[in-house]
Amino acid sequence: MPESKIEERLKRQLAAQGNKNAAEMAHGILVDKGIITPKGALTPKGKVREALGPSGRAKDRAAEASHGLHKPSDYVYNKKTNSVKLK
Repeated sequence: MPESKIEERLKRQLAAQGNKNAAEMAHGILVDKGIITPKGALTPKGKVREALGPSGRAKDRAAEASHGLHKPSDYVYNKKTNSVKLK
């Protein structure tokens, strides 16, 4: 089964950080988080996350980390760093 976009992106990010087994690591992380099945197919949760794209996922992570103080729309995405900051 071909890799999902979310798995490809995580693999690239891990490889850029110097992880030699980035593909295995990315697969394991996404399986543990319930984003993909052990065979690599997207779960329903994974389909939602992949549809968000990198920007949407980063904003969603920040909003969750704010414990309800901010909404995803309160953030601005920086694609160079894959991070967000409040508007």
